[in-house]
Amino acid sequence: MAGFRDLIVYQKAFKLAMLVFTITKRFPKEEIYSLTDQVRRSSRSTAVNMAEAYRKKRYRAHFVSKLTDADTENTETQVHLDFAVACGYLTQADIAPLVALSEEVGYMLASMMENPEKFTDRKT
Repeated sequence: MAGFRDLIVYQKAFKLAMLVFTITKRFPKEEIYSLTDQVRRSSRSTAVNMAEAYRKKRYRAHFVSKLTDADTENTETQVHLDFAVACGYLTQADIAPLVALSEEVGYMLASMMENPEKFTDRKT
């Protein structure tokens, strides 16, 4: 494997972050420093933490720790999307494909955390 960009889960997380960026352009201006910023940050942080995990793959515990951070940020993104629906900025239909993609990323991250030996350099 050449690098973190080759991981399908990274590619999906990056795609999700870009979809979040696009859909949040609809949010009202008064949300720019709150909900808009938060959901964009958490969605981007999922991909960022995965890249960091990949760079720490030499040590299993560090690898899993960073994947856990990525999974947490991914879940945070879903919660922010729920708030966007509750506030009336988006509909359930708007967020359904994003949540589905986020769930897919979550399942892939869980698999990586349960099977780190497939990705790490050492057994430590």
